[in-house]
Amino acid sequence: MYTNDGFHELGRQECLRRLAKAPVGRIVYTRQALPAVLPVNFGLDGEGAVVLRTSAASELVRAIDGAVVAFEADDVDPVRHSGWSVVVTGAAVVVTDPAEHKRLSRTVPASWVPSPQEVFVRIEPELVTGRELVGGSTLYGVDLTA
Repeated sequence: MYTNDGFHELGRQECLRRLAKAPVGRIVYTRQALPAVLPVNFGLDGEGAVVLRTSAASELVRAIDGAVVAFEADDVDPVRHSGWSVVVTGAAVVVTDPAEHKRLSRTVPASWVPSPQEVFVRIEPELVTGRELVGGSTLYGVDLTA
């Protein structure tokens, strides 16, 4: 980002705080060597790990288990032309420990598409970045407050 380009970089803790309030995000992964994006509901665990609850038989689980993925959530106000976006990048791993599975079943929101055989996928936050659109003039001389 350029100085005064209209965006403000968010620190890790602020990113996680905003992420915790978002009801839905997007998992970005590779499907058949092409980028794929899927909206999902999620929870946060530990030091900012993103946790998804989904069907054990889902194509998503097969595609992301053991892979590096990105997870994005945002909040946008189209009337005010403002908002923020947070991206968590890291390895996705299916949770196999029974005690951990039991704990997550109490803390992670239910999938919007429930399944009789649910699994949890944890995305470890190797990189957490975010930015917010703020008012003022941009590097390009555009007044964002108009």
